[in-house]
Amino acid sequence: MKPGGRAAAKQGRSHRAPPSGSAAAAEPPAAGWTFLSNHTHVLVCLAADPEQTLRDVAAQVGITERAVQRIVAELEAAGVLTREREGRRNRYRLDLSLPLRHPLEQHCRIGDLIGLVVQGAR
Repeated sequence: MKPGGRAAAKQGRSHRAPPSGSAAAAEPPAAGWTFLSNHTHVLVCLAADPEQTLRDVAAQVGITERAVQRIVAELEAAGVLTREREGRRNRYRLDLSLPLRHPLEQHCRIGDLIGLVVQGAR
């Protein structure tokens, strides 16, 4: 087995370093879990910049571009966002008036949560 192969992958290590200049290279490693889901992280990114590419979103969230595509498709199917084609790029519009999905959080709107995170980053 090559160094950094399957055994390293099981331990959460990779034999490849993140690309220099990427968001992953600039940030310290995550503690293994976060309070917000990747779905929320994708929404926060698109709320901050609705015209950014999904590759850029993936770099910020720290997941693959394919995972971001899947999340965007799920959010689109749920009516949380709509994708509008502008030339060769997409622009994402969020419906911030929708309630959060879990019964414990349904009294809050998506916009309430996104507003806290995006506003706190400025």
